[in-house]
Amino acid sequence: MTATYYQRHIFFCLNRRDDGAACCCDHGAEAMFDYMKQRVKKLGLNGKGKTRVNRAGCFDRCGEGPLLVVYPEAVWYAYVDREDIDEIIESHLRQGKVVARLLKS
Repeated sequence: MTATYYQRHIFFCLNRRDDGAACCCDHGAEAMFDYMKQRVKKLGLNGKGKTRVNRAGCFDRCGEGPLLVVYPEAVWYAYVDREDIDEIIESHLRQGKVVARLLKS
């Protein structure tokens, strides 16, 4: 098995729609992206062999948002606030356990 540069990639939908249609950024996605990136860094979970938090364009699921997806597991989460982000960090990133209550299939 070949090692990858990052153990996990987290992608946040940060699409912004100008036509008034629902989008993740209408629900604070940008602020939660910034928060997660800062928390992951502060906890030393970022960098080679660890986690990378990335911006993404539209996931084409904006009515379900805000959304993020964790790879390589392909686990989709809907979140509301910092507490949800903290739970994803603690449970999924640190302990390797999926946060069932936030799952989006």
